[in-house]
Amino acid sequence: MNPGFDPALLSCIEDAGLNASAPPQQRWVDGWLVRFSPGKAKRARCINAVAEGRLPVDTKLEMCRSIYASAALPLIVRVTPFSVPGDLDPRLATAGFDRFDDTCVMVRATLEDLPRVGVGDLRIEQVPLRTFAETVGRFRGSTLAEREAHAHRLAESPVPFVPYVLTDPERGALACGQAAVEGRLVGIYDVYTAAPERGRGLARMLCIRLLEQARERGATTAYLQVEAENEAARRVYRRLGFEDAYAYHYRAPAA
Repeated sequence: MNPGFDPALLSCIEDAGLNASAPPQQRWVDGWLVRFSPGKAKRARCINAVAEGRLPVDTKLEMCRSIYASAALPLIVRVTPFSVPGDLDPRLATAGFDRFDDTCVMVRATLEDLPRVGVGDLRIEQVPLRTFAETVGRFRGSTLAEREAHAHRLAESPVPFVPYVLTDPERGALACGQAAVEGRLVGIYDVYTAAPERGRGLARMLCIRLLEQARERGATTAYLQVEAENEAARRVYRRLGFEDAYAYHYRAPAA
């Protein structure tokens, strides 16, 4: 964790991220929040070890194996600085779980000094959740089942999402992104630019609009999650005032 941030704030951001990614398909297993959505997002189909519980880790892993086998999904554990027990990561490594997809949680501590940006002839418009799920799914190359699962999760989310699409009057949708406001926190999710349009600053335009709208709804601090290897996206977010706050990764049984 970045020592420049209040650990209590980062803990609240972790909770907000869990709330915003909650799928209908989840259950508790002795302190572990076990999610098994058929969608593309790993946050919605992994184990989050958020409480101590009473059973040994190995026992809980075996219980979870049957859950994921029944859902026809791989068993994946999300490991964060808040995971319990504190030595969960080395335990999983010793048990033969491979590490993958390191992810940074970036935070903008204030929304008071947002930069201004013009969009020219482009439009940034709020769209229905299903339209958004279809748009981002098309950009990502998601399967129909993954798009349907995403739309279902957004519709059932305990934290309401506000999705936007950036469009060109002639060429249609060029980029998309959405925000989830919970109290004073706003999470920026699913920011994606169509491959032929990258490098034009569209993600920056979109994010500023999302942050402006969230500020109007009372948000004061923003967070987002981005793959550690995606340096191009992290540069965009740094220029927008976001800083690396903490990191997490996933582990799964070796193939």
